[in-house]
Amino acid sequence: MNGGVTTPPARDRLAAALGRLGWATRGAIAAGLGVAATLALPPHHATILLLPAFAGLALLVETARDGRRAFTDGWIFGAAHFATGLYWIGHALLVDAARFGWMIPFAVGGLGAGLGLFAGLAALLARNLVARARIATPMALAASWFATEWLRGHVLTGFPWNLAGTAWVDVAPVAGLAAFVGLYGLTLLTVLAAACAAARNTIARGAAIALFAGLQAAHWLSPGPAGADAAAGDGPLLRLVQPDIPQSLKWDPRERQAHLQLTADLSLAPGAERIDHLLWPETATLFALAAEAAFRRDLAQLVPPHGYLLTGSTRIERTPTLRAWNSLHALDAAGEIRATYDKFHLVPFGEYVPLRGVLPLERIAVGPVDFSPGPGPRTIRLPGLPAFSPLICYESIFPLAARDPRDRPDWILIATNDAWFGASAGPYQHFVAARFRAIEEGLPVVRVANGGISAVIDAGGGVRAALALGARSHLDARLPPPLPPPPYARAGDVLPAALALALLLLGRVRTLISAPRE
Repeated sequence: MNGGVTTPPARDRLAAALGRLGWATRGAIAAGLGVAATLALPPHHATILLLPAFAGLALLVETARDGRRAFTDGWIFGAAHFATGLYWIGHALLVDAARFGWMIPFAVGGLGAGLGLFAGLAALLARNLVARARIATPMALAASWFATEWLRGHVLTGFPWNLAGTAWVDVAPVAGLAAFVGLYGLTLLTVLAAACAAARNTIARGAAIALFAGLQAAHWLSPGPAGADAAAGDGPLLRLVQPDIPQSLKWDPRERQAHLQLTADLSLAPGAERIDHLLWPETATLFALAAEAAFRRDLAQLVPPHGYLLTGSTRIERTPTLRAWNSLHALDAAGEIRATYDKFHLVPFGEYVPLRGVLPLERIAVGPVDFSPGPGPRTIRLPGLPAFSPLICYESIFPLAARDPRDRPDWILIATNDAWFGASAGPYQHFVAARFRAIEEGLPVVRVANGGISAVIDAGGGVRAALALGARSHLDARLPPPLPPPPYARAGDVLPAALALALLLLGRVRTLISAPRE
């Protein structure tokens, strides 16, 4: 009290100041908050920055004069967040800089601006929920962010990369919530908790700050992946080969024999006589392996006597037009292909050009034709090998698309090639997606990369053993056992959607989070 006048609390003074700012200043603040949200995610792991990022966005939503301003603030937040989080896409365009280097500002900036529309929509929805339904801002923002992130993962084939929940990948008790509500649901809870730092209620703000400070400390204190258990257990012994061939050389026909020899040498490194199955990465054999019987017989000499070589390969057919697939083959010790999987979720502009004939663009991957999509997830069952669901590269980022829902496998195999993205943040972010697929499905994940991070991940998302980004080596590890299907694997996105709805209903009756108490 001062002369009979009550001084507004600091939180309300800050909100009032934000409400008086012009478009440009609010935009600059929104952009800074979006960058902070990027730094909270892998590989930076500054999770404490989620607090100012989403608490600040909540205040921008609350103080927006109209829906247009709320949308603009959210769009700028999202554009900055996605452009800085996905900058590594420009690295792929530098593989053939003469042809594609000019596209970097358009690809990175355009992708950030496009994906930012989902954040703008979230801010607009949240403002309407606050203004019209009187729902507390943190709850409104969390539910709206969940809804638009789910849309981002599905619209125009989807791109659910860098969901906010990935920040907790190394904080097992929090990451483990994805077994119940998936990564989308974990993102909802993350945004809710962070936005509570801008709540009107003092207790809610203090709890949010304490929670994030504690979780940041837990991340800093958590031990790194331990390889001591890599050879333990009763599962088959797998050898993962990571040749780390630079992308600029990978498709050079003059280097084909040298690349194959390098991969074969790693496959035959000491200890090869003990392994049960051999795993090679995406497009480890660039040519159509199915059409080269003589080469398959030569390759069979590398295959364990009663095991398989699981290798990425291109597959080509003339029916009568030329068609190509990005595939994975299971080759036995007799040189016979026992199973084939064709990638179904293709990378736009990488493996095919959307609206070809309309857009005057080339795809960046080498080849005379666009890849064709396969029929979808499948479970491969072979004698002597636990049933597995194969995924190729980009497919691993999609929740609920990692396996055939009608035929549950015992493990997930991801064959990938992150050499496109060099030593950037991209391979680390991609690797985190694989760990969350393990948690969501309750299945071990084996990830074998050309350039990237090869690893064996247990059914709880823990890393049993891994090869570092840039390593040219092999990894021998036993396949961990699966867990019973967790709730998210059984019910899917019904659970996080129900959580978002419950949040809105709770917010409608005005909880402590929205009750003024200073």
